[in-house]
Amino acid sequence: MTLVFGNLTDGLDWVQMGLDQQDNPSYFWNDGGLLKDAPVNFRATFEDHMFVTTKPIEMRRFNRNPLRVTPGFTVPRHHHNVDEMLFVLQGEYHIEHYDNDEPETVTVRPGQVFVSRAGTAYTMTAGDEGVTYIETWPRPVAELETYWHDFGWAVRR
Repeated sequence: MTLVFGNLTDGLDWVQMGLDQQDNPSYFWNDGGLLKDAPVNFRATFEDHMFVTTKPIEMRRFNRNPLRVTPGFTVPRHHHNVDEMLFVLQGEYHIEHYDNDEPETVTVRPGQVFVSRAGTAYTMTAGDEGVTYIETWPRPVAELETYWHDFGWAVRR
């Protein structure tokens, strides 16, 4: 087994997240149908706010997505069909979740994790320094479905 080391907090090797995801077949609008048919604009919402690393992280059976978010950006409310775990590496996230139809906000800092259970809606707002984190799932990314809700979007014109 080869060891892989990568520093995701050094600020290097980050590029704009792909903005052509409006038509992603695993993105659903919570009120029904696909995100592509919803009255929101993925590109306008996420542009210049979310970044992915180009560092090679090749690990089979570790379903992960390293991301970096600009200060104060809120990822629109959404939920997944499987549990998700977030590991914060740098900065902080303020996560508002809805376990019992009542909003609760937690702050997740470096070295801390947040687990969202499948079906639990939440938003994530980056702190004053932004946030660098990794999201992971217990199943392959190809099986992940995201259901987007109506809060936090730029509207489609």
